[in-house]
Amino acid sequence: MEISNRSAYHEYFIEDKYVAGLVLAGTEVKALRAGKASFNDAYCFFHKGELWIKSLHISEYSHGTSNNHDPVQERKLLLQKKELRKLENKMKEKGHTLIPLKIFFTEKGFAKIEIGLGKGKKLHDKRETIKDRDVQREIKRYLK
Repeated sequence: MEISNRSAYHEYFIEDKYVAGLVLAGTEVKALRAGKASFNDAYCFFHKGELWIKSLHISEYSHGTSNNHDPVQERKLLLQKKELRKLENKMKEKGHTLIPLKIFFTEKGFAKIEIGLGKGKKLHDKRETIKDRDVQREIKRYLK
């Protein structure tokens, strides 16, 4: 099961990608396996040297009890200290932000999130990206 953030590539130039672990409750893992997650306005931030993700919506698990999780709580991301320091320095530069790109499960069953270091696109950049995508689609259509 893989859940992607398709709008991230439209809104940002992605410079680097990192794979981080997620600290989740049991009902959150079950909801993710069912594909119940949304990236609407989700972003990553640093707090006291730790990386957190905010606004990642994981719906409540349908068979959960009163111990079900809060759908929009902040969740901690797990990276190596070297990577965290590198990312924190990059985030201090103007215009850089960390965006979640996709959530997936490894063969061992661990939930991982791919985050991208991105720089925001201007409106004309977005139009250019759409134009390039349309041209590539036309080329593929003619080559068939």
